[in-house]
Amino acid sequence: MFKDFLNNITKDVEVDLSQAFDRNFERKGFFDRKWPQTKLKNSRGSMMLRSGRGRRSIKSKSTNGQIHWSSNLPYMGLHNDGGEIIVTEKMKRFFWAMHYKAAGGVLYNVKSKGAANTQRNRKLQGEAAQWKALALQKVGAKMTVEQRQFIGWHPQVDLHIRKIVDLNLKEMEQHIKSNLKP
Repeated sequence: MFKDFLNNITKDVEVDLSQAFDRNFERKGFFDRKWPQTKLKNSRGSMMLRSGRGRRSIKSKSTNGQIHWSSNLPYMGLHNDGGEIIVTEKMKRFFWAMHYKAAGGVLYNVKSKGAANTQRNRKLQGEAAQWKALALQKVGAKMTVEQRQFIGWHPQVDLHIRKIVDLNLKEMEQHIKSNLKP
């Protein structure tokens, strides 16, 4: 009976915290701490919500009274903890591809034989310049990834756990009272 009680608490905490951690993506922050803005100008939306792959990759598993959250995407841990990455040749190729993609969208004026002075072109030229700056880094250079935590300990986590434990204790108390014979 006590083992079932602990398993119920663990399962309830797992479900509740998984939902709370998922809502961090909607909040664009870790409970009450907002994530830093991306340094790429004119980027589309929040860095952590562009495709939703990272958010969907987070899975939880409870065993022996412990709960573990994990992701099969290697970069999610880097985002959650922050840190440094080393520029690789593959990254440079990606940066160049993004530069050419942004620069390829620039519209040119046939008469002046230059880029048309439109808001869209200025945005694309700025984006292309940022990707080019990333692509020109040397292989082995270090890039800092700012922490955008979505899973971990926070005072809100403690409140969620206390609420669930209190609720389960009340249920256990009711169960014991109903099984007591006069």
